[in-house]
Amino acid sequence: REDIEGNEELRPIASLLIDVLEDRGGLSTEVRVLEESLESLACAVVLRIEEEDLAVVLERAGCITGVLLERLAETDVLVWWGHMYHDDVSDEIVKRVQDRVVLDGMGLLVLHSAHFSKPFKALMGTSCNLKWRADGEKERLWVVNPTHPIVDGIGEYIELPEEEMYGEHFDVPAPDDLVFVSWFAGGEVFRSGCCYTRGAGKIFYFRPGHERHPTYYNPDIGRVIRNGVHWVAPGDGPKRTFDWVPALEEIDAR
Repeated sequence: REDIEGNEELRPIASLLIDVLEDRGGLSTEVRVLEESLESLACAVVLRIEEEDLAVVLERAGCITGVLLERLAETDVLVWWGHMYHDDVSDEIVKRVQDRVVLDGMGLLVLHSAHFSKPFKALMGTSCNLKWRADGEKERLWVVNPTHPIVDGIGEYIELPEEEMYGEHFDVPAPDDLVFVSWFAGGEVFRSGCCYTRGAGKIFYFRPGHERHPTYYNPDIGRVIRNGVHWVAPGDGPKRTFDWVPALEEIDAR
């Protein structure tokens, strides 16, 4: 962010990606393979977000303590991907993320299995549960709101040859705007692009992104993520004010 702050032509957006999977030692072979795939996943997401006007800071779960709490104050958009250790995120971090979104207007972009992340569940107020099947089947994401800025540059649909299936019912509040609906080869459908406003902040949940599939290397998926970062980013509108204020005009006190 510091590298571009002096350039008035660029709009800095600090994006912070967190994957909630840390190395605890003694893990099974399957989880170690998963960790290697997460490195690739994280790099792919960062590459898709990073543009000339987007500064990205990548944090792993091992640093999800004081460093994260300090950086949250300077973060415009928080991008959250998580899978196995949602419950290990401290309540202090959850409260700080929630306050930054609701009170300060920080944007939150929630990817794939981060629907079960503690911050997202706190902001939704529901279980955020769903049906799932990890068989690597075809997913077709249909654009159902073609005028929304998140789908700028996208065709009528995005087709992924292999992905994990998520199915309805998705236990979240009705979105303010629904951007994508997914169809899967097994027959299920899913609300896969959900936009919310919570207080001063905006939230975008985007479904695709299982770590065993090359989803984040798809150019259209990357374009949606970049558009999503721009959409949830705080704007330049007037600062919200509260409590007592003086009158703008003279009034007769009574």
